[in-house]
Amino acid sequence: MDRHIIRKVAARVMIVAGLGWICVQSTVQAQEGLPEYLEMAMQNNPAIQASFKQYEAALEKVNQKGALPDPQFSAGIFLRPMELLMGNQRAEMSLMQMFPWFGMNRVQKDEAMLMAEAKFHAFREEKNRLAFQVKEAYYQMLLLESNIDVTSENLELLHIMEELALIKYQGGEVSAAATSLQNAMRSGPSGPKSAPRQDGMGMGNQGNAASAPMPAQSQAMNSMESTGSGKMTDIMRIQVQKMALENEIKQASESLRALKIRFNQLIGRPYQSDVRLLFPDISASTMMLDNSDSIWVNNPMLNMLEKEGQAYRAQAEMAKLEGRPMMGLGLNYMVFSPRPESGMIGGMDGMEYMPSGMGNNMVMPMVTLSLPIYRKKYKSMQREAELWRDNATLQKQSVLENLETGFEAELVAFQNAQRTQMLLQEQVKMTRQILEIQVTSYASGEGRLEDILSIMKELIAFDQEFTNSMVEAHTALARLEALIGI
Repeated sequence: MDRHIIRKVAARVMIVAGLGWICVQSTVQAQEGLPEYLEMAMQNNPAIQASFKQYEAALEKVNQKGALPDPQFSAGIFLRPMELLMGNQRAEMSLMQMFPWFGMNRVQKDEAMLMAEAKFHAFREEKNRLAFQVKEAYYQMLLLESNIDVTSENLELLHIMEELALIKYQGGEVSAAATSLQNAMRSGPSGPKSAPRQDGMGMGNQGNAASAPMPAQSQAMNSMESTGSGKMTDIMRIQVQKMALENEIKQASESLRALKIRFNQLIGRPYQSDVRLLFPDISASTMMLDNSDSIWVNNPMLNMLEKEGQAYRAQAEMAKLEGRPMMGLGLNYMVFSPRPESGMIGGMDGMEYMPSGMGNNMVMPMVTLSLPIYRKKYKSMQREAELWRDNATLQKQSVLENLETGFEAELVAFQNAQRTQMLLQEQVKMTRQILEIQVTSYASGEGRLEDILSIMKELIAFDQEFTNSMVEAHTALARLEALIGI
């Protein structure tokens, strides 16, 4: 099948797969933080600035190439005038301008411009690399924050479950506690949130909630001292689960804090700055992929290697032209002073007669020509440029093959993440229904606590896997954008 048709079909598949993704989000443009952070990174990151300076320096070379060599001026003064027939020569001055072979200046300027364009695409590649690093760190923070939220909400369910077990152990009325637990389950997490948290990182009260003593726990311990019934094991098992969840929250909070420091470093902000987290809408990105007629045209690495190959082709032409002669045009100006007549015609003393000199200054046009007779040097220069051009062509072919395989792999990862989300949504819904039934059975004395705790573990796992699939989809899309060069 034609490669262009495959790319168009693949892009449309991404759009269709993305429709289900968009349905689970309710993003608000004014609240999106990732575009702002990307802009900060492009403005503040020193690696990006250094890469752009290289491009600017390469542009300055364009002005240097294509210019004629500097003219040469020489002057000489005779300490004793040179007596010539036309007068006494006092000084001599010459001015010479060399000209390269026809077309040399144009080729030099073209080569410099192509190298500057290659530097620009290298700058774009650096921007793509930084953008992906920022997005990847941002999505990992979203994953950690969502896991903290899910774990915290399940910890609250365990608090209510502990109260229910304690009331049941003490022989009290359990209907109110069971209803409270069922209501908490119905309003529990259904996936990652799509709005930023007030504290910036979703960590503001996690430490206090995890370390504060629980009233139900204290009552359970007091009751354990006074009774010692076998049902006390239910309360103790719940407390063990609570400690495990509290430890998970603390560990995730520390990981989130460390990741926030790295993220702020990437975008060039103070390390402790708050980060607003929100899953961005991907519909615009997928539509951009769908509207791209030639996906590989925008990739910075391909463009850079293409420009380098063209520049090396120009270098080979330059080496060929350097093997041609250079011509020079100039003027030679000689300064004379009048010389008086001396001697006598036919004098007896044998003195030779010297007629007077007019002393008129003289101008002599000059032409010079270089002789590039050492051909081995110029042939070697041509061969070197051709080898570099072949190297760029082979590198471009290798990058193109990697892009094609990488694009297909990331597209499959994106689609798999979409399918996983739809599956997990159904699993979470059904697991909550099962949990409600088990809680009702436990409150009535028919169910077992082990079944409830097992189902709660499954629910936590499903919620976390759902968030992980969202992060995988966003990360796969970020890689696709980096490959395409958006």
